[in-house]
Amino acid sequence: MAFNVKKRGRLTYYYNGDHPTLSALVTEDLGGGVLKCYLAGLTGGYSAKGVLELEELVSMDPEREIPLVFRCWELWLQEAGVCEDISQVDFIEVHAFGCLPKAPNPVLDPAGYAAECERLRREYAKAYSGFFAERCPECGVPARFTVHVVDVPDTAASYEFYGVALYQPELHTT
Repeated sequence: MAFNVKKRGRLTYYYNGDHPTLSALVTEDLGGGVLKCYLAGLTGGYSAKGVLELEELVSMDPEREIPLVFRCWELWLQEAGVCEDISQVDFIEVHAFGCLPKAPNPVLDPAGYAAECERLRREYAKAYSGFFAERCPECGVPARFTVHVVDVPDTAASYEFYGVALYQPELHTT
């Protein structure tokens, strides 16, 4: 997938299509090669399946979905020529919008629904913190804002993420 690119002053927009709704990535040139990177919100469900051209649709599985979100962001950073590995950016913010379980039905199975909510919270915390511990132990951990919502447009997803990161080339010279 090759991005369309629009440069406007210090900002560069990376997007697909002729009339996009949003950009996958926006970079802000802070000078000296430093880029502030705004990574579009997406999910590890249908969003990741499309971006990564996956055969399988992952649904309501934070431990598998969350790494897929970061893989999508890494791909976008690579395609934009920002960096080769997502561990080369330092996240400032990651906003995660958690979705309510798709099943079981809270009216028909309230105990099962409550258990599913707890499972999602537990797996989300493990997968999210696991990314930074495993992929970038030397990086700082971003500030985070999490909001639980009723749903997102991706009917398979358990979470939607949006992030802001900083690429600092002086940290990655050999």
